[in-house]
Amino acid sequence: MGARVAGPRARAAAVTLDASENGSGVRVEAAGPGDGPALVDLFDRAGVACFCRYWHFPETSNAWLARMAHAADTNRYEFLTALREGSEEALGVVARKGDEAIGWLKLAPATSVPKMYERRPYRNLPCLSGSRDGVFVVGCMLVDPRERHRSIPDALVAGAIGVARERGGRAIEALPRRAADLRDEERWMGSFSTFSRAGFRVVHDFGPYPVLRLSL
Repeated sequence: MGARVAGPRARAAAVTLDASENGSGVRVEAAGPGDGPALVDLFDRAGVACFCRYWHFPETSNAWLARMAHAADTNRYEFLTALREGSEEALGVVARKGDEAIGWLKLAPATSVPKMYERRPYRNLPCLSGSRDGVFVVGCMLVDPRERHRSIPDALVAGAIGVARERGGRAIEALPRRAADLRDEERWMGSFSTFSRAGFRVVHDFGPYPVLRLSL
């Protein structure tokens, strides 16, 4: 895919896309406190007000819809706070073109997002049983609408793999939707083909809700 992971002394999981592939320098790095303003701009440009807070929201679906409609600023505040404090709730990688963030991938320890695995397609699956320590999961992938259908998702996944390895992870899981007619906004958990290219393997093959895993 034309991406290369930088050495251990560089910022965590730094990835650079080859200019011949992307047409300009795009760098993917582990997200840090200084990325807050650029990531807010990215979410705003994409018209997304959740700021990756859904998996950490403990109330009902109706309460979440009410927050999205009337208190979306709370999502932004919680995201920025988690990013500033280095919380696992804001663990992820950011793709930058110059000073602008053009991509974001949320990488969460599986133990920190039980809500994700309690959904009906994944509840009580044998492939998700046993110890979950050292397992990470892709919780969201967002690419600037101007940069879609290029290679940004591949570089985001490469960066996420680097972050998981640096944190001693033993596996990364992905729970993408799979269908031929998905719209871009329905691929917010990433694309099946992106994970397949990165070496993820299907461990549960159920129609539109497969489970993929990459051993590290």
